Amino acid sequence: MRRTRVGNRVGICLLLGWSLVGFCQTPLPGAGSGGSSYAGQTASLPADQVARRLQENNARRAAALVQFSGTRVYHMQYRGFPSDRDAEMVVNVTYHAPDAKTFSVVSQTGSKLIIDRVFKKLIEGEQEATSEENRRETALSTDNYEFTSAGYETTPEGAQYVLNLLPRNKNKFLYRGKIWVDAKEFAVVRIEGEPAKNPSWWIKKTEVKHRYVKVNDFWLPAENHTESLVRLGGRAILSIEYKDYKITKAAPLRGSETAHEDSK
Repeated sequence: MRRTRVGNRVGICLLLGWSLVGFCQTPLPGAGSGGSSYAGQTASLPADQVARRLQENNARRAAALVQFSGTRVYHMQYRGFPSDRDAEMVVNVTYHAPDAKTFSVVSQTGSKLIIDRVFKKLIEGEQEATSEENRRETALSTDNYEFTSAGYETTPEGAQYVLNLLPRNKNKFLYRGKIWVDAKEFAVVRIEGEPAKNPSWWIKKTEVKHRYVKVNDFWLPAENHTESLVRLGGRAILSIEYKDYKITKAAPLRGSETAHEDSK
């Protein structure tokens, strides 16, 4: 009986680990465009132009951000079959363009199963996702997504376009949902959705929320919240807090000389 119970615990954690790897990955960081000469004329832009500007600025951001460091706090709470589990892990992260990330564990507490089978799987999956091929196949681009308008919002942080995301394929790293795009800098502020492909029949439903923050001239991940329902009755809540950013090397951002002409 004990062996079966342990096996069930490992199975559930392995399942969650592999499931969360696909849709808890953080897109490669982006930089604010800095220019605002066309900010007052963006309210009427259609979704395809917003998506195109976002894609163009993403390319500039990827080229400009060379190196940064930061700290992450992974926390997971699981309630359900076969037993309740909690864990937390603090990790220092260093990014070197174009695709190198190093992770150093600062501390870890709680369930060893979650630490080994979920948190460390997330890190392994993120390292896999930074390859050139995966970056291309998971980018917020018209090759990977169909974008349609879902509104235009005025917030205390500024105006934002809201776009629907419809993935063009079932890559495990893609989302189906919505993104909020800063109308001045054409940077993603928020993502809410679900995985394009359910990684397992045992996962009943998953909801993902990403939030980004501007650090110097760059937009970087601030928070990830993922909630998964397991068909056996369990609920897993994963949160990742991103903090203590330091931009250690960056190139000057190239402006967009033609952006204003698009809105005429």
